[in-house]
Amino acid sequence: MMKNMKDGLRPAVSAATLAAALILVSAPLAQSQERKSIRWSTSSVDSYGYKVAAAMVKIAEEALGGEYTITVNPYPATTAAMKAAMDGTGEIGYTADVGMTQLYAGEGGFKNYTPAKSKLVHTWYAYPMESFMAVPADKAAQFKCLKDLSGKPTFFTPAGFMNWLNFQRMYKALGYDFKHVQIDPKTQSDALKGGTIAGSVAYTTAGRSLAPYWKETDVRMDVKIVNPCPDEIAKLQSAGLVVADVDPKVFTKDVGVDGIKAVPILFGYNMRADMPEDVVYKLLNAFYKNRDALAKADPGFASMAKDFVGMQVNGIKANPDIPVHAGLARFLKEHKAWDDKWKIATSAS
Repeated sequence: MMKNMKDGLRPAVSAATLAAALILVSAPLAQSQERKSIRWSTSSVDSYGYKVAAAMVKIAEEALGGEYTITVNPYPATTAAMKAAMDGTGEIGYTADVGMTQLYAGEGGFKNYTPAKSKLVHTWYAYPMESFMAVPADKAAQFKCLKDLSGKPTFFTPAGFMNWLNFQRMYKALGYDFKHVQIDPKTQSDALKGGTIAGSVAYTTAGRSLAPYWKETDVRMDVKIVNPCPDEIAKLQSAGLVVADVDPKVFTKDVGVDGIKAVPILFGYNMRADMPEDVVYKLLNAFYKNRDALAKADPGFASMAKDFVGMQVNGIKANPDIPVHAGLARFLKEHKAWDDKWKIATSAS
């Protein structure tokens, strides 16, 4: 009798347990379904922009109190990532000062382009990159200045990358023929060895580390750096471009120069004006508070950690006529770094 009673109770107990379990499981599911989505558009998975964004998701989600789910979506090039954010398939767009210039001028990849949503505005600048030219070591004697590569087949980083745009404006300032050959970055050393390309643009982040695919090239072959000659440096500077020094020790081997002469660009993750002010403000504060920890985790953040506020100011100064997101304006005002000449973005900007 007792055995039958126990057996008879089992279905009821199991049903009650199952019901409780369903309640416990459904609660977080309901909460996750209610979370808003932020899609962080970056360049390809082998790029520094993707690597950094993926590493910062946890900080960003915690800063927003679990209200948002953030996903990182890679695109073939930075220009495509910018367009994704402006067309509504992303909320954060990877970009750089030169990309923002071309966007608002309607030039290059943005010629005749009209965003489905709205243009990116100044939101957050994270690190500088420095662009410079390299050639195979066994052919370095042919190239003394950048003019020696004018019209020669060159890989200026993947088309649409900001370093690609950077060398476009450099060649324009110098009056040189920009002859880009598109290759898979993973095949760069083979292309250089085989003569498919005469040279290739390299770049560092905050002057500290090479791009991932360049580290592979550095291992596989010897290269030499082709610095701009003094007259070329003067032309670049007269066009408003900065020429900065990069330590050649970023390479593991001798690259033929005591110092690398590079032209820097400032990278950021910008958004449309319709992203809520409070969201941007919270993200900026979180990255500001974690700036030293970020720099310890990745040397590319060293410049940002040293002068986080100044980097935001420099990002705006590079394109002072472009509107500033209200969240960034609020952040800069609190840090006494706002210039009343700048325009705060609105949804109608």
